[in-house]
Amino acid sequence: MNFTMNDLALLVIALLIGWILGLMMSGRGKFKRLWQDERVAHRTGIKDRDARLEAANARIVELERQRPAPVATPAAGGLAAGTAGVAANGMHGRDDLSRISGISQREEVALNEAGYHRYSQIAAINAEQEATLEARLGLTPGTIARDDWRGQALALERGESKPGLLGRLTGSR
Repeated sequence: MNFTMNDLALLVIALLIGWILGLMMSGRGKFKRLWQDERVAHRTGIKDRDARLEAANARIVELERQRPAPVATPAAGGLAAGTAGVAANGMHGRDDLSRISGISQREEVALNEAGYHRYSQIAAINAEQEATLEARLGLTPGTIARDDWRGQALALERGESKPGLLGRLTGSR
């Protein structure tokens, strides 16, 4: 048998690969121990995650039970001014942000996901938060200031029915 250098090199490479795979699959190898340790760590992480989720869900249920019911007052048309948007929208603890001119239903959902649920939160945003929101919503820079979201939110929070430019034109401000 005549072997060339290429044949010998391929034979040595095949033997090395076989030896490495054998070590990895043997019951005594450190790779198997590391793999088993990783499996145990993964299972523990999953159990911890599930326990945290269960505790968080229990806390949510507890807080839902503790939440007071909306208070009715005749002066505000049957609802307190702070809960008018909440009752109109059918959601708990949220105002109907789509009542602000320039906020669509899609943008309202994005604002809710960003943590903005109340008119007071929109009225209190600063320039940096405004720029972040415009980027998140895909709006051109300056849209929030141009549409006066803060002023409209403040008017809605006060209970005015026609905020923004339409309200200024009709004299309801």
